[in-house]
Amino acid sequence: MASKGTGMSFSRKSYRLTSDAEKSKVTGIVHEKLLNDYLHRIFSPGHTPSTTTSRKSLNFQNLPEHLDQLLQVDSEDEESQGQVEGRLGPSTVVLDHTGGFEGLLLVDDDLLGVIGHSNFGTIRSTTCVYKGKWVYEVLISSQGLMQIGWCTINCRFNQEEGVGDTHNSYAYDGNRVRKWNVTTTNYGKAWAAGDIVSCLIDLDNGTLSFCLNGVSLGTAFENLSRGLGMAYFPAISLSFKESVAFNFGSRPLRYPVAGYRPLQDPPQADLVQAQRLLGCFRAVLCVELDPVEGRLVEKESSEWHLQGQPTILLTLAHIFHRFAPLLRKVYLVEAVLMSFLLGVVEAAAPMRAQTVVHQVLDLLWLFMEDYEVQDCLKQLMMSLLRLYRFSPIVPDLGLQIHYLRLTIAILQHEKSRKFLLSNVLFDVLRAVVFFYIKSPLRVEEAGLQELIPTTWWPHHSSRESKENQEVKEETAGERLRRRAYERGCQRLKKRIGVVEELQVQILKLLLDNTDDNGGEASRYIFLTKFRKFLQENASGRGNIPMLCPPEYMVCFLHRLISAVRYYWDEYKASNPHASFSEEAYIPPQIFYNGKVDYFDLQRLGGLLSHLRKTLKDDLASKANILIDPLELQAATMDDLDEDEEPAPTVAQRPMQALAMGGALPLPRPGWLSSPTLGRANRFLSTAAVSLMTPRRPLSTSEKVKVRTLSAEQRTREDIEGSHWNEGLLLGRPPEEPEQPLTENSLLEVLDGAIMMYNLSVHQQLGKMVGVSDDVNEYAMALRDTEDKLRRCPKRRKDILAELTKSQKVFSEKLDHLSRRLAWVHATVYSQEKMLDIYWLLRVCLRTIEHGDHTGSLFAFMPEFYLSVAINSYSALKNYFGPVHSMEELPGYEETLTRLAAILAKHFADTRIVGTDIRDSLMQALASYVCYPHSLRAVERIPEEQRIAMVGNLLAPYEQRPWAQTNWILVRLWRGCGFGYRYTRLPHLLKTKPEDANLPSLQKPCPSTLLQQHMADLLREGPDVAPSFLNSVLNQLNWAFSEFIGMIQEIQQAAERLERNFVDSRQLKVCATCFDLSVSLLRVLEMTITLVPEILLDWARPTSEMLLRRLAQLLNQVLNRVTAERNLFDRVVTLRLPGLESVDHYPILVAVTGILVQLLVHGPASGTERATSVLLADPCFQLRSICYLLGQPEPPAPGTALPAPDRKRFSLQSYTDYINAEELAQVEQMLTHLTSASAQAAAASLPTSEEDLCPICYAHPISAVFQPCGHKSCKACINQHLMNNKDCFFCKATIVSVEDWEKVANANTTSSAA
Repeated sequence: MASKGTGMSFSRKSYRLTSDAEKSKVTGIVHEKLLNDYLHRIFSPGHTPSTTTSRKSLNFQNLPEHLDQLLQVDSEDEESQGQVEGRLGPSTVVLDHTGGFEGLLLVDDDLLGVIGHSNFGTIRSTTCVYKGKWVYEVLISSQGLMQIGWCTINCRFNQEEGVGDTHNSYAYDGNRVRKWNVTTTNYGKAWAAGDIVSCLIDLDNGTLSFCLNGVSLGTAFENLSRGLGMAYFPAISLSFKESVAFNFGSRPLRYPVAGYRPLQDPPQADLVQAQRLLGCFRAVLCVELDPVEGRLVEKESSEWHLQGQPTILLTLAHIFHRFAPLLRKVYLVEAVLMSFLLGVVEAAAPMRAQTVVHQVLDLLWLFMEDYEVQDCLKQLMMSLLRLYRFSPIVPDLGLQIHYLRLTIAILQHEKSRKFLLSNVLFDVLRAVVFFYIKSPLRVEEAGLQELIPTTWWPHHSSRESKENQEVKEETAGERLRRRAYERGCQRLKKRIGVVEELQVQILKLLLDNTDDNGGEASRYIFLTKFRKFLQENASGRGNIPMLCPPEYMVCFLHRLISAVRYYWDEYKASNPHASFSEEAYIPPQIFYNGKVDYFDLQRLGGLLSHLRKTLKDDLASKANILIDPLELQAATMDDLDEDEEPAPTVAQRPMQALAMGGALPLPRPGWLSSPTLGRANRFLSTAAVSLMTPRRPLSTSEKVKVRTLSAEQRTREDIEGSHWNEGLLLGRPPEEPEQPLTENSLLEVLDGAIMMYNLSVHQQLGKMVGVSDDVNEYAMALRDTEDKLRRCPKRRKDILAELTKSQKVFSEKLDHLSRRLAWVHATVYSQEKMLDIYWLLRVCLRTIEHGDHTGSLFAFMPEFYLSVAINSYSALKNYFGPVHSMEELPGYEETLTRLAAILAKHFADTRIVGTDIRDSLMQALASYVCYPHSLRAVERIPEEQRIAMVGNLLAPYEQRPWAQTNWILVRLWRGCGFGYRYTRLPHLLKTKPEDANLPSLQKPCPSTLLQQHMADLLREGPDVAPSFLNSVLNQLNWAFSEFIGMIQEIQQAAERLERNFVDSRQLKVCATCFDLSVSLLRVLEMTITLVPEILLDWARPTSEMLLRRLAQLLNQVLNRVTAERNLFDRVVTLRLPGLESVDHYPILVAVTGILVQLLVHGPASGTERATSVLLADPCFQLRSICYLLGQPEPPAPGTALPAPDRKRFSLQSYTDYINAEELAQVEQMLTHLTSASAQAAAASLPTSEEDLCPICYAHPISAVFQPCGHKSCKACINQHLMNNKDCFFCKATIVSVEDWEKVANANTTSSAA
């Protein structure tokens, strides 16, 4: 077995532990005196020069005997490890998974970690105590509801009552800060994740107490029941998803208590032997033989090198012959080896420490069997991971830095790194924990008060609009506080930066691809494990214990991006034809050549099997990829199997298996299990045992030209390619460059990073904004309290005292939160993290652009690329402010434009079939046009794309989600319509919005450029305008009818005498229908303003019909809203929560805007037609028009308009929203309609009922249907034929519609003849 890094190689078989007299004379073995001195120096720790005359001569013949004497343990250290007085049960103490539990629990494979999986599960240990003083430790992994303590075997628990809720059971609850024994009282202090609770029981004195992180909380209970039959078991009750890890003594106690004994005896004899052998080993590292001078040379251990001297090698062989079996034991690895290595790291400079650790690992691999080294390294990494995750946060993060440096030193050893990567880091442990920096829940204990002595918080909310923020100026005192706070934040950021750099170094080691001497390079082992990690998290959604916590994912993503960019640019430095990381993207062939497994993730075009069948010809012609017919058949059968067992069935398996019984291992990891963050292998239930059946593995497909392999089967050549194989880039489309961007393996890592962002990182970024929101809420409460203090009369001392107390509470809370916010900004929202997310956004944009160029093959791209592009932009815009602004990022304008082009092109892309991703694209575009900077980006995209986008927006609303489309068109118009320049409705100004950054609350920013495109399309396309307007009118009719029906139900419920509640969902739907009605009216106003001829030019075949339909709907809306003391008035007066947006103003000004465009701004001929159609509608009431100006009745002809009644609604009351010119236009419209109405009334002739249209009874019969001969007015039949071709009456198919007068005249002529 080779020892790497020493310049020589040695075979373990070359050394024997004994040698005869002749062997001692072999060249290289030093002379007897020097050997004697050397061995005494190594194996006689108490040796001093004065004792040299009396000591026994040592050589390799008598060294084993001397070692036996050295390692002989005193009788007290050899005390029996079995039954001890005062303790009953197995000597190895674990949790009782066979019968000592209640409820549903998930237990680790070492039977020391447990996760609650039911309401309140309980479990106890296998060992109890009845005499003496005992202690065990519990590591708190989550800080929720748990009761930890002791119970007797007679205690009976259930899903409601746990430890401490029954007689003879006692518990401490740090979540509620109480102690429990049937009754409960306050006790101790709150615990947090990472704390260690020590549970102490003194059965000699009958007392029970607890410690938190080594600090005593005082005696909790006294006068415990003792005597015959009374023995106490360690026990815990915990609620759903809470998790802890027990240490009964299998590992060294973190906080031992004098006089108290752990439940499990430490291996004392082994511990003494291991410490003595470690002392001998350390002596070897500090002593060097000088055979020329014949003396021993003392040296620093960091300067020691294994040079192949037989004397030293034989000495080490003797040491490790005895040391190796001990280093497989958990307790000894943590107590001896870990302490030694940490001491090396803490005492020496990083490079020297790494050298020593490297040599130690060389010696372990050289002198120990492989299985012994592997067990030792496994236990070593488990201890390191546990120490890193659960050590307390201190100001300089010193503990975490030491643990990470030791981890780096271990991973720098090539053989150890490859073993750990292959078998431990992602299989037994959860290496992602090493990349996480936990947030301190106790600011005081983390030392943030010293690091950030001055606190500050913004005096305006980030949720407030920018206009409100600019009003408040910063005082000199606030400026000084802010600067002091920022300096403290910078100090914190530097310290966190040290930890982050160490974490990046770990990932660089794992991504090393140059260590392929005699085996696979580390990077390709990492790729295999990383892909499995992604698969677990992608397929395990919804099952919490199986997912990597999102806060871990965020840190892992940032470190991974740093490492990938480092190697990417390093490759560019040595390969000029490659690209820089700033130009990175994922080539599109990776998505369809089968080289990378995307599990069951949705593609843009649907299922992969479906795409391979439908696009096989395109794959062959564009990418030279042939699909084997046998594979298509296998894929089809696979789809059938999946259909037989749908996804919900798989998710429901754990519950269905509850009746099975038995205990079987779970195939997936339990993230919340605490001691190792390893795999949980027992699912305990008092009803039965639930297990999760592993999903059927996907069959490996076979291709003619593409070899599809699972992650485990791939080699370096399959990924990177060779002179005849392109690896991951097989199937390059002609649009892609021939030269590779970078190493193919880095492309796959980058692809995985993008998937990680989609899985949970974006969700976590949004969640962490809650800390900033808390600061804003408390700051607002503090300002309000200070205002009340200033206004409170001095004589009201009672009120002043309460206000002062509140002020103090809010100030202390803000001090705490502002320091915690500094931590969050440094670890999650720093400038560097923002640049990482920005880089990811640009990678996605370039990937989508390149994929789009492949035509139909774009459908193979996974949906998450579009999702990450949309969400990462949203995160940059909403989550990182106001500390960092997206506008400061390099290439900001160009990036906005590229994203705008993607949204504009793909929101209606037929290659994208998924409903969710299409909705996401539509919503993203709707949000995009609400902000001036992003709207201008839309206007900067090429004209052809702009026109195509508007054309897709004008497509008929039927058979597609139209609400977001209509919202986009409304935003393009807002700011141009009649009285449509408001940001918030007038009646809502006094209320404060929850979030002023919402798209709907942005200032109007209309786009005249896109309006012009809309006008051109409506004007030029003969079928565009009729189909678009017909669909808008249909939706308006539906939305307003639904709204009226709902407010009728709400009014009826409000009038009932008994107390009742209106469903909040119904109120929300009602408000939504109202908002939709208003927005549809605004779209109609925009259309009529831009292209009035589509309604007023009756040379167009559908103009008259559309105008009549519009008039009918406008009259219905006006009549419903303006009637005296009507339903609408009563519901508005109620001001119900959820109906805040329902008011007269928004809907009446929208209707007024349409009427003004038709009757005032249009040409004379158009105004005349519009007037005649409006007056001819039977629902027209002049009173509704008068209502707009606050007039109860229409004025007499020739008289001036009276002054409006202030108690009534009137547009004249909204002078801040409606200018004088607009009011004048309304008055002109009212005057015109009053006059025209009087003239129409005078000229109208009575009509026989038989001559009226039998459908609407409002117009005379003017059309006859062929061939059935039924009759109606032209307006009714034209509207009907827009959606249906069957006759109203007989359901016969209508072939043609003829003018009734011509048919009647023809019939008269034929009769006369």
